[in-house]
Amino acid sequence: MAEKFDHLEEHLEKFVENIRQLGIIVSDFQPSSQAGLNQKLNFIVTGLQDIDKCRQQLHDITVPLEVFEYIDQGRNPQLYTKECLERALAKNEQVKGKIDTMKSPGLLHWKVQDSTSDSGCTHLNSLSRGLRLLSRASVELKQ
Repeated sequence: MAEKFDHLEEHLEKFVENIRQLGIIVSDFQPSSQAGLNQKLNFIVTGLQDIDKCRQQLHDITVPLEVFEYIDQGRNPQLYTKECLERALAKNEQVKGKIDTMKSPGLLHWKVQDSTSDSGCTHLNSLSRGLRLLSRASVELKQ
């Protein structure tokens, strides 16, 4: 897979260099440099054809639109990957906190007490205690 990207990168670098050289030729155009201009234009057409061939090999690759937004804003597209990983880690920690809260001894006691209790009042007290534990854990996670 990396070979495909390397091949595309090579063609893009050649294309950019030909465009740069074309700019130099055009900025200082002399009638005697017409042959060099024609040659560079042919190289550019060939370069576009080579890039199109690479595109056909990479048709199954998708790039999130946010990456293009990063590029348009002048930001490094690798920051997108970094920020996605940071968001995933933060969400993972949040879920882990919820799981740890559910495993806490007070909550387990509440579950055991609920299943063994015959009294509706005891059940409501246990439920209230469990909800307080969950709300405290939720507040701690948000901070």
